Amino acid sequence: MTIHWCGTGLSAVPGLRRLIEAGQPVTVWNRSLDKAEAAVGDLTNRIRAFDFDMLSAEVQEGDIVVSMLPGDWHVPIAEMCINKGANFVSSSYIAPEMRALHAKALLRGVSVVNEIGLDPGIDHLMAHHLMADYRASAAFNPENDLSFLSYCGGIPKNPNPFRYKFSWSPLGVLKALRSPSRSIRNYSELNVQRPWDALGTYTAPLPTPETFEVYPNRDSLPFLDDYGFEPAWRVKEFVRGTLRLDGWSEAWADVFAEIETLEGPEGEARLKEMSDQFWRDNAYGEDDPDRVVLCVDLKAERGGDAVWHKTFVMDAWGDARGTAMSRLVSVPVSLAVEAVANHEIPAGVSPAPSDPKLVARLLSEVDRLAQHLQVVDHLA
Repeated sequence: MTIHWCGTGLSAVPGLRRLIEAGQPVTVWNRSLDKAEAAVGDLTNRIRAFDFDMLSAEVQEGDIVVSMLPGDWHVPIAEMCINKGANFVSSSYIAPEMRALHAKALLRGVSVVNEIGLDPGIDHLMAHHLMADYRASAAFNPENDLSFLSYCGGIPKNPNPFRYKFSWSPLGVLKALRSPSRSIRNYSELNVQRPWDALGTYTAPLPTPETFEVYPNRDSLPFLDDYGFEPAWRVKEFVRGTLRLDGWSEAWADVFAEIETLEGPEGEARLKEMSDQFWRDNAYGEDDPDRVVLCVDLKAERGGDAVWHKTFVMDAWGDARGTAMSRLVSVPVSLAVEAVANHEIPAGVSPAPSDPKLVARLLSEVDRLAQHLQVVDHLA
């Protein structure tokens, strides 16, 4: 069995190094050999220039291929893996084209694991943990009203006037601001065209409570099923969203206003221009630590009173081990690789695992990556 790790970008290296240091048989593939050698050349000489045909020729039955490449590579690589009887792991969201491979992966008996980075990934593990805890509690009742909130954000540890810093091209962040979202608010579906149309605040139950700006992200509703919410349950709130430093929306007000006006090729060109400017003005410096805050909150109410309410809260920042973002994205990927190698994740296309023992083990590893991780019981 060989692990083929594709991509040694900013969010890939700690998990990759972890597998190599553990003595796993890893071949590293990257478009730039120089960057790969700078990242892991002190640990291994099994480094190849990424080429899909060459990768395909080397992958054998039972191997595991990790894609930390740009998103458009995931489905072709996963399909190749399934055809060869190999397994696949990625931190990215499951695209419809990836989900369509489920039956074929089941037939070949291979695991195609996605959504096992930070967000999506660690947030899923926390959600599964809270749901299992709630279901096992005396407060569990199908008649309860449930509220679920999951907010994650990469933010500067040392706040700047722009209230945000970039560790890679800002273009992706700018494009995400033009994406609609779907969530549940006050028992009703909430459809929002732009994040700033649903901006709110959330006070994270950190050791010193801290208030952040938050907004819904993407389509939250498919995760009702993923997290085990029953169709008949009364869902008051359900949102997976993005977290930003307090004051972010004010600092970005001009950006929002301009994005609204951009259309067509000229608009795309202006977005690229804005991205380049932000990269010059607000990129992380050499000794400038990043920070990641993740809160996953589940509350059950009966007759308007809370009967069960817990929050998983994580705070992590860059240190001698590297950036918080790179640790929290890539190390869960490496943990999933080990779980696949140990046949702990079933065949088929799946997101982060929900098996309670595996969830507990992975979260205990996450505890080592973050400076603060706890479950807060608001009713204790």
